[in-house]
Amino acid sequence: MNVQILLKGHNFLFFGLLALFIPFLPVFLKGQGLSTSDVGLIIGAGGFVTIIAQPLWGMISDKTKTLRKVMLFLIFTTAISGFILFNMSSFWGLVIIAMLVYFFLMPLDPLTESLNYTMTEAAGTSYGSVRTYGALGYAVLSLVVGYVMKWFGMNSISILFVILGIICFIIMWKLPDSPTSSTPVTIDGLKKLLTNKEMILFLLLIFTSSIPARMNDTFLGIHIDALGGDTSLVGIAFFISAASEIVVFALSYLWLRQGKELLIITIAIFCYALRFFLSGLVDSPVLLAIIQTLQMLTFPIYYTAAIQYLYQIVPREWRATGQTVLALLFFGISGIISSSVGGFLYNVFGGHVFYYTISAISFFSGIFGFILLIQHSKKTSIS
Repeated sequence: MNVQILLKGHNFLFFGLLALFIPFLPVFLKGQGLSTSDVGLIIGAGGFVTIIAQPLWGMISDKTKTLRKVMLFLIFTTAISGFILFNMSSFWGLVIIAMLVYFFLMPLDPLTESLNYTMTEAAGTSYGSVRTYGALGYAVLSLVVGYVMKWFGMNSISILFVILGIICFIIMWKLPDSPTSSTPVTIDGLKKLLTNKEMILFLLLIFTSSIPARMNDTFLGIHIDALGGDTSLVGIAFFISAASEIVVFALSYLWLRQGKELLIITIAIFCYALRFFLSGLVDSPVLLAIIQTLQMLTFPIYYTAAIQYLYQIVPREWRATGQTVLALLFFGISGIISSSVGGFLYNVFGGHVFYYTISAISFFSGIFGFILLIQHSKKTSIS
């Protein structure tokens, strides 16, 4: 079978797994009788695990010069631990198994993005043409899972989770390994990578802007429920969000220009601020779901430009590690802060103040991006 078809199939199924886990884990935990604070605690613990897991598996991949074998192991263990998680009811059991799922599942995201970029680069095709299928998988499964939980109960998604995992494993088994650099991976090379000033400032921008984005991912489903929506509407909201990404990813070859990444990222961050401000204004769960169409102006533009910028400043032999550091900030460290601080904000001040707050954080992060853009422009004009 054609490698590009297999790669698209992997993206569809893997991001489908993420759609089962990221938006619906908080809803599942609430359905088990946990408070919003307890939900935040579990997701925060998962974020802490992600901090360790993502760079660990990225370095293992760079060191062993293989993405495929590492990803096969992670997909297998994700399917098993995910099945157990969605059949668990005890609080400490949920904490422990959720941490295991985070440990195996979340490193797959940066490794998949690294696989996408490396294999499309080698084939001379567009990264967006493959990543589109990830957005499609996330959209379809978000919609399906919302109705599955409504019709068959919270625990029913465990079966869907393991089925997707098995098919994803089979596809990855058929995929060839991605091209790698012959340059050896060394500790000195890692130190040089992590002390690069341009990279540090870029990662700081990603970190500050990812916190409000992750807060929204965690508490959107809970806020829809608080406004009177049900799990099917949660699924529709995430379907709208993911479906809006599809065209943007597919047409990335038209709007993504080399050397313009910082500008594109900054514009996307200001769009995040607008999206969250509007989310705070509405009282209708249906309107809140409709607002998720603004996802097309935020995540796909923001993340695609971030990956391209990262790959320009990171040596080829450290791409998997660099990608995991990027994902670590977006899904790991920011996940801990967003779940704990977000849980406190939502509990104490309610959903509207919660969204106004994360809108303000996005706005000031956008200002930081604008400052970096000016500095980068001055540096470019001097050189």
